[in-house]
Amino acid sequence: MKQALLFLGVLFLFNCNKENKPSEPLKEEVVEVESSKIKVLNFATFHFGNTPDAHKTEFDENDAAAHKEVRELSKMLAAFKPTIICIENLPEYNDEINNVYQKFLKNPAKLNTIYGERSMVAFDVARLSNVQKLYGIDHQMGYNYSVGDFFERSPEYTNAIDSETYLELTNEPFKDYPTLEKRMETFDSLSLVEKLKVMNEPAYHDFSINTNADKLLYVGTENNFEGANQAALFYERNMKIYSNLNRIPMTKEDRVFIIMGVAHTAFLREFMKRSPKFEMVNALDYLK
Repeated sequence: MKQALLFLGVLFLFNCNKENKPSEPLKEEVVEVESSKIKVLNFATFHFGNTPDAHKTEFDENDAAAHKEVRELSKMLAAFKPTIICIENLPEYNDEINNVYQKFLKNPAKLNTIYGERSMVAFDVARLSNVQKLYGIDHQMGYNYSVGDFFERSPEYTNAIDSETYLELTNEPFKDYPTLEKRMETFDSLSLVEKLKVMNEPAYHDFSINTNADKLLYVGTENNFEGANQAALFYERNMKIYSNLNRIPMTKEDRVFIIMGVAHTAFLREFMKRSPKFEMVNALDYLK
């Protein structure tokens, strides 16, 4: 009798579990939560006009074909629909450059070349986006790119840190970037947009920080940090650029377009990747 009751109990539990068991696994519902961070198009370029940079890309800002390329580029970038535009200009000159921008708005048929890419591209993107004011976020600091080269050329100095790695980075800068090196072989023959596609790739950003600052961390005399001191100045400059960006009043609804030299873009990328405030869009999505 007890065995019969035990069997009926097990059968009852089995049937209950069978009835409650779903016919197929439940699918977890995916709910996409829209980010509340401020969207940023952090865009790298070379300098169109004169530049103190160690490397210059040839570009004739007075050529009619170049102006046509810039117009097409501006349309691509304006598709981001920015409400705030930041340029590589010192904040104390905001009034000056915005006065020039207002004059451009009255006669936009001709691109303004006075400030290189800052006026040719940024002015036109601002016009297409109905943005009335541009913000300079640059911060100038003295910085010696060539302290390592000076050490290598001067017999009275000895690089006591790691001359081998420094020279490798100097003489074979693309060693760790073979795909990028292949693309750079034809860089000078590329169109403006194709050049900027290369410069806005993450690998190019890493390369830029390495060649502009980090390679100096292998340079210094015994018990000194000549290279690191210079690299620190470049890091400091970019941190202050980022601080200038954060001085600009903005809301969650704003969309920020930043156009600067590639090394600054690369540093801003590092700061914004972990920012609770900003979310970068992929610049390459707008170069089509």
